[in-house]
Amino acid sequence: MLILLSPSKTLDYHSSLLTQQYTLPELLQYSTDLIQCCQKLSVDDISQLMKISGNLAEVNYHRFQNWQPDFNLSNARQAILAFKGDVYEGLAVDDFTQLDFDYAQKHLRILSGLYGLLKPLDLIQPYRLEMGIKLKNGTHNNLYQFWDDVITKQLVQQLSQNENLINLASNEYFKVIKTKQLHHKVIEPIFLDESKGDFKVISFYAKKARGLMSRYIIKHQLSNIKDVQSFDLAGYQYNKQLSSENKWIFRRSEEQLQHFKESN
Repeated sequence: MLILLSPSKTLDYHSSLLTQQYTLPELLQYSTDLIQCCQKLSVDDISQLMKISGNLAEVNYHRFQNWQPDFNLSNARQAILAFKGDVYEGLAVDDFTQLDFDYAQKHLRILSGLYGLLKPLDLIQPYRLEMGIKLKNGTHNNLYQFWDDVITKQLVQQLSQNENLINLASNEYFKVIKTKQLHHKVIEPIFLDESKGDFKVISFYAKKARGLMSRYIIKHQLSNIKDVQSFDLAGYQYNKQLSSENKWIFRRSEEQLQHFKESN
């Protein structure tokens, strides 16, 4: 199986590296095209394009200007160690063994507005370029148009004939993929939390759950897609009655959430 995640806006380039092993992104020529486009933007342009504050825009302006085509451990970091948002808090790589990193490298991919499709140990330089941004580049009016064919082709090449895709990416990122071209089963886990008697998707918890499920698959070195239904971290349980062939529902009651909080 192949797991698909979104990147994170929050980055970490200061903590100690957990592994010296790394690879290079396979779509760097496309990243270079985007960087050259972004280097023409002013701080105000970036602020308006990304809808961020002037201070954040200035940070990203300098990131674009300082981006270099030569990647190494002094100017870049492995993607799985660089991203630090809610999803990656759930993934919790701090205790990963070399076997865990090896499995993740084979079975985990991260979508990116700048790098396209990343393996966990691919080096990335600091950036912020979300997939939904309407960055014009040549004949492309936005990043979806820029990446859709490229990422889809790359994903098709990396999915073997018998593999399934576990989509744990957000809608913003997953919709860049032309799913009709995959010819593989796509499973979308959906995480529901109880709130005032109703079960619904709560974004904060759902993001962490995506990371937790990725961690569960990696730590258990799963190979059978059905074994993912045994996922039970943080109190979530698979609900067969509410699930369909492609959408798998995992629910957690308020009582289970409280029990999880008390035990951690």
